[in-house]
Amino acid sequence: MSAAVQALGKPRSSGPGMAGQGPCCSAAALQRRLPILGWLPDYSMQWLKMDFIAGLSVGLTVIPQALAYAEVAGLPPQYGLYSAFMGCFVYFFLGTSRDVTLGPTAIMSLLVSFYTFHEPAYAILLAFLSGCIQLAMGFLCLGFLLDFISCPVIKGFTSAATVTIGFGQIKNLLGLQDIPRQFFLQVYYTFLNLAETRVGDAVLGLVCMVLLLVLKLMRDHVPPVHPEMPPGVRFSHGLVWTATTARNALVVSFAALVAYSFEVTGYQPFVLTGETAEGLPPVRTPPFSVTTANGTVSFSEMVKDMGAGLAVVPLMGLLESIAVAKAFASQNNYRIDANQELMAIGLTNVLGSLVSSYPVTGSFGRTAVNAQSGACTPAGGLVTGVLVLLSLNYLTSLFYYIPKAALAAVIITAVAPLFDTKIFGTLWRVKRLDLLPLCVTFLLCFWEVQYGILAGTLASTLILLHSVARPRTQVSEGPVLVLQPASGLHFPAVEVLRETMLSRALEASPPRSAVLDCTHVCSVDYTVALALGELLEDFRRRGAALAFVGLQVPVLRVLLSADLKGFQYFSTLEEAEQYLRQEPGTQPYNISDDPVPEHKVALLKA
Repeated sequence: MSAAVQALGKPRSSGPGMAGQGPCCSAAALQRRLPILGWLPDYSMQWLKMDFIAGLSVGLTVIPQALAYAEVAGLPPQYGLYSAFMGCFVYFFLGTSRDVTLGPTAIMSLLVSFYTFHEPAYAILLAFLSGCIQLAMGFLCLGFLLDFISCPVIKGFTSAATVTIGFGQIKNLLGLQDIPRQFFLQVYYTFLNLAETRVGDAVLGLVCMVLLLVLKLMRDHVPPVHPEMPPGVRFSHGLVWTATTARNALVVSFAALVAYSFEVTGYQPFVLTGETAEGLPPVRTPPFSVTTANGTVSFSEMVKDMGAGLAVVPLMGLLESIAVAKAFASQNNYRIDANQELMAIGLTNVLGSLVSSYPVTGSFGRTAVNAQSGACTPAGGLVTGVLVLLSLNYLTSLFYYIPKAALAAVIITAVAPLFDTKIFGTLWRVKRLDLLPLCVTFLLCFWEVQYGILAGTLASTLILLHSVARPRTQVSEGPVLVLQPASGLHFPAVEVLRETMLSRALEASPPRSAVLDCTHVCSVDYTVALALGELLEDFRRRGAALAFVGLQVPVLRVLLSADLKGFQYFSTLEEAEQYLRQEPGTQPYNISDDPVPEHKVALLKA
């Protein structure tokens, strides 16, 4: 394992309960909140070289993507760049992954377009409020809430977002004008206006897509450079690697050059990006009110207008970023701190709102570029951030000539891999019931994103609750009936267990004794204990017996504390069966007869 990986992923010996126990623990707690302290002392020139190359590669990727994603968000192009640099600097200090890059993404841009009405003021305020929510979740260690959004729900959302984003760029790819942004209207009017396709935009867009795909295939098949290669071969490999890694910047630059050439001749066959605000964004507080033609919209009205976006945007931002971080941490053999990642994303959005950023999150595509470029630490983000700032200060006038068709090609090729075509077949083979939340989320997200995610999560929760309330119970017939709950015993499942006992044991003629094997039961509550007491009483009235085996200590402690009348438990199933068959030599642990020494009962009840 490399020193970089060790510095970023080494286990931490301190925990929340160890804070304040001495200088060592205080230093560990500080390092946990400032991960830069873990790797900066070991930083080397070799790391600097690799981080510089990775930061440059990501920078050449993020600039054209940021311009394109601003279009997805329904904002002027400069807002994509305003959103692309703050995460680089914040993550340098607070990030726990050496690969993750924070910035605008296709999915987050789509959510921003849904909830901010294409108004920059709303987008900036949404970034601020999302950051505050994410910071609060980080401080309160609420990252576990994301675990309630299951993989089928995430896949359904990302697949629907991919279709929405990709189809939304068809209008730019074909040069169509005045197409609504609502998905179903967009589909209708796109097909209705196909006859108005601009040949220049369509040809350029398709050429750009082909170039991007070819360069991506080349990037995926370039063999790694070995030190024993001749210098000329190493140089050619490096040149191909650079060109394919920076393919977005190369293709967009090529398209802009073509458009500029036509502009010089006085004929322009393409729809261009147009004017982009020059210079760095001003540093100012987020807009807590906005003035419109109809008057001033107050802060409370803005919050009300954004509605469910205040929950969907921060949660999906955290989900996307942590999923990316965990994927690359697993791939590259190091660990991340999920709650610290929440802090990094939250602070990025809060500080980003001061420079007119809209909500950002971790980018899978750019993180992959960063990892493939050999990033050793988050320091590569400094290079990326500086590159974005330089482009804002000096290159915005050149962005005028970028054709929208070229940016559409960048977006479509970037989001296409997010549509997981294999997930449907996989779920069909693994667990068909999981197709329900996947399909519910996928279909409803075309209507409203929050309804899709909410309905999918609800479907997943109902499936989970059904498995808890109706656990599979293994029944073994014989002289003594043996029932074993296969997946725990929680209070919603008690009534089903009782019905099974009654139908299999007590309603038989004559009534049969039974053994409840609790090997898989790790905890019970008062409702379960009360129901088991009633079940014991039912067996006693029918002249039969119910014995327990496989009780774990927490379960035994609860049942002993409940003082169940006639409660009998054995260490093995064989002992329980011998006792219930009235074979001599086996005695139960019966609380009524008090066979357990008082001090042991007291210890178990404690």
